[in-house]
Amino acid sequence: MMRIGELALASAVSRDTLRFYEQRGLIAAQRSANGYRDYPPDMVQLVQYIKTAQRLGFTLGEIGNSVAAIWQSPDPDRAVTQLLQDKLKLIEARMAELGALRDELQQRLGQQCPLNPRL
Repeated sequence: MMRIGELALASAVSRDTLRFYEQRGLIAAQRSANGYRDYPPDMVQLVQYIKTAQRLGFTLGEIGNSVAAIWQSPDPDRAVTQLLQDKLKLIEARMAELGALRDELQQRLGQQCPLNPRL
């Protein structure tokens, strides 16, 4: 078992970050008799997964919704691959929406009243 300081050092995050993850239900600690948080050694991998997912644009809510299924999956690599494919589709759809919005804004810039709804 690891204490919070050891986990923070091993996973390169702050103790406050670990407490926040615990409050959000992303990680769980066992409490010792003196109230200290104890974490299993594989918690380092989970914290690193959370940080990587955040860096790739996943919200903590999205991570929380998927992490249990991934960690319990018989084929975690396939589960992560599917999660990334789904996120990529969302990003591509959002990029298309933003492109259409950009085009409309550019059209409106040349109008006398750019907010006229008749365009």
